[in-house]
Amino acid sequence: MTTHARARRVELASFLRSRRDRITPAAVGLPPGLRRRTPGLRREEVALLAGVGVTWYTWLEQGRPINVSAQVLDAISRTLKLDEAEREHLYRLADMPAVPASDAHAALDPEIQRILDQLGPLPASVYNSRYDLLAWNDTYNALFASMTSRPSDARNALWQIFVTKECCNPVVNRQEELPQMVATLRAGFGRHLRDLSWTDFVRRLSAASPEFAAMWATHDVARPGSRMKIFQHSAVGQVRTISTSMALASPPETRMVVYTPMDEESRERIAWIRAHPHVPAVPPHTH
Repeated sequence: MTTHARARRVELASFLRSRRDRITPAAVGLPPGLRRRTPGLRREEVALLAGVGVTWYTWLEQGRPINVSAQVLDAISRTLKLDEAEREHLYRLADMPAVPASDAHAALDPEIQRILDQLGPLPASVYNSRYDLLAWNDTYNALFASMTSRPSDARNALWQIFVTKECCNPVVNRQEELPQMVATLRAGFGRHLRDLSWTDFVRRLSAASPEFAAMWATHDVARPGSRMKIFQHSAVGQVRTISTSMALASPPETRMVVYTPMDEESRERIAWIRAHPHVPAVPPHTH
């Protein structure tokens, strides 16, 4: 074991003990018992509640070099009532590549929505690194109602672009934009190699879209950044924007994306769309 790994294990052991000590038996429905040297939970109680072996958990808390899985860490997180920051810290100390996605909608700070709303005339949204749409303002909703109207577990920009028929998709500059989006997804995927929600998403999207599968196979990677994005609207025509991506402090791997019009004509068209939110971006049609 390297010096760095040993130090991380020592920190993991101390962190687990400190979190265990703050949870009273009553908080998890256990009787207080007799001869309890600490007001917190015993190791065997944590193991019982998390559904893991007492010996295994003892070794984990002692900092021994044992393997852990995301499922076990999640069970321990729930037992110790860890918040998002503590859960992320636990994963780092256990040398897991990423924290599996939790309910990102609940984790978003209410202030984020207020910021989106204050941006007013500009379409703005929040995505995670898998391109799941987490929040948006009224202008974004008017421009991309086909996305925001979907159930929360289906609001994914990549799925929308690759699986939806091209006639129903407002993105105009697909040839430039799609490879960049897939490369950005690939960079995020490297932090979630053991996350079944990520691997399953890539598998399903690859099966649904040969175009995505071909781009995924190139193994290109990229960071989120400013890019030109052109959208088509049924009533006003093309809207040319520059999307600017800004990382948020919490939840992990989320970013706010703001679409700024590239010219006055596009600015006026966005204003019209915002004033007429019920006019669909794609006119009704049959396939």
